[in-house]
Amino acid sequence: MTPVRKGVEDYLAMRRAMGFKLVDVANTLREFASYLARQGTFHITSERIIQWAKRRPGAHPGRWTRRFRNVRRFAEYWAAIDPRTEVPPLDMMSYRYRRRLPYWFRDRDIRSVMRAAERSALPCGFTYSTLVGLLATTGLRRGEAVALDQADVDLSAGVITIRKTKFGKSRLVPLHLTTRKALAHYARWRDRRYPGARGTAFFVSSRGRRLHPSTSLSAFTRLCKQAGLGGDPLRAPPSLHALRHRFAVTTLLRWYRAGLDVGCRIPSLSTYLGHTCVSNTYWYLSAEPRLMRLAGARLEKTLGGLP
Repeated sequence: MTPVRKGVEDYLAMRRAMGFKLVDVANTLREFASYLARQGTFHITSERIIQWAKRRPGAHPGRWTRRFRNVRRFAEYWAAIDPRTEVPPLDMMSYRYRRRLPYWFRDRDIRSVMRAAERSALPCGFTYSTLVGLLATTGLRRGEAVALDQADVDLSAGVITIRKTKFGKSRLVPLHLTTRKALAHYARWRDRRYPGARGTAFFVSSRGRRLHPSTSLSAFTRLCKQAGLGGDPLRAPPSLHALRHRFAVTTLLRWYRAGLDVGCRIPSLSTYLGHTCVSNTYWYLSAEPRLMRLAGARLEKTLGGLP
């Protein structure tokens, strides 16, 4: 193991002890350390970081920037150990992200996808249909729903316990009565079709095992195509995360139209969604023109009488 590779492992261990997962970062830094070893060099320079970050000519410039910044952050750490290390300026490689509006699922779009799942040749089409319905009505993250165990879904109390969150925290998610009935219907179907899956994952694949996040994503993409969704040049393609966006936006729209104090209610929505910071919830506000118009109209009404 080269000194840089050992430094990478020590750096990852240090940051993981602070609570960071660093899955993609770990792959990036290990790849960079291997690159240096193949080059026959054992110290980091700005030139080598740039050359390595751009090694994939066809990659998106945003990916180059992410690779550059991950290695640069490690270089800051490594410079305290190896004085020969160069830490390039942060703006040496930068890409300004232009955010696309998330795909907007209408009610009929969601119904179309669910019907496509139930009618598809997928052995576990009913699983995907129920998963889509749950994400649309609760705003859960895809990974949170797939990670649910049967013990986490209390249908008698109407509450889901999210244990494996993005930030390592647990939370309770109350369910609407119609959602509880749909989940109960799926649970009965699952237990009849896959009796060996009892007591394990809530959502199961055609083999009776837990759905894999990447598999659910690819299946959802196919179902959206079958349902004829997409094609809006102003918005990103349909995705499971767009269902979470829809849930947050429709909640805010409902509050605005009801004349409620949205500012006071945002923390409740933030907690429900599992955000660690309210600013993450405001991301949905800035991503939807309809919300911006309602917020602007309310501000104008409030300030209209001021001199």
